[in-house]
Amino acid sequence: MDPDDAADLLGELSEDTKHALLELMEPEEARDVRRLLEYAEGTAGSMMTPVPVILSPEATVAEALASVRREELSPALASTVFVTRPPLETPTGRYLGAVHIQALLRTPPPESLGNILDSDVEPIDDQAGVADVARTLASYNLTSLAVVNDDGRLVGAVTVDDVLDHLLPDDWRTHDDHPDDAAPDAPAPSIGTDLPPLNGGSHG
Repeated sequence: MDPDDAADLLGELSEDTKHALLELMEPEEARDVRRLLEYAEGTAGSMMTPVPVILSPEATVAEALASVRREELSPALASTVFVTRPPLETPTGRYLGAVHIQALLRTPPPESLGNILDSDVEPIDDQAGVADVARTLASYNLTSLAVVNDDGRLVGAVTVDDVLDHLLPDDWRTHDDHPDDAAPDAPAPSIGTDLPPLNGGSHG
C-alpha cells in the first residue's frame, strides 16, 4: 500500500490501533506515513505521496528515463521527475523544478536535467487546500505537482488521482449507477438514421 493510502486508512482508526499498526510497519514506511498523518485533512501534505521520482540537476535524461520505468510507479507519478539539491529523499534540498516525460523523450540521453527544467510551474505549499491543488493541476494541465514546505524543500508530490480521491464520494469505487444500467430494456439507438446526407445532397 502506498504511504498516502496507508495514511488515509490509519486516519480513520483509533489512536491505539493506529500506533499499533505503525509499530508493525517497516521503519522507513512508518516514517513516511507518520509524516503524512501530521498534516490536516484536505491539505496538499495530507494527500501527497512522499516518494515521487527525485533526481539531482546533474542526473542525465537516460537516468531519468530509467527511473520512471519502475513498475511500481503509477502513470501519474511516472510522468514527472522532480529535480532538487541533495539530499534527494524527502524532505529534500532546495526544490529546483520538474522535467516532464515529453521533455525526456525529446532530449538526447546524455543531457543533464538541470538544462531542461520546467521552472514555470510553481510548486504548491504543503498547507494548501485541495481546491488550490485541483485548480493548479487544471490550470497547467498536469498529472502531478510538486509539494514544498516553508523552506522550499520538496516534501512530496500530489497527483490528479490523489485529488479525485478527495473530491469524489467515499463510496465512489463501489457505486453501481452506471449509465448502461439505467434503462436495460431500452431499445438500442439506430446508427445514422437521423444523420443529414453527405455533401448536402442525397445518395445516388
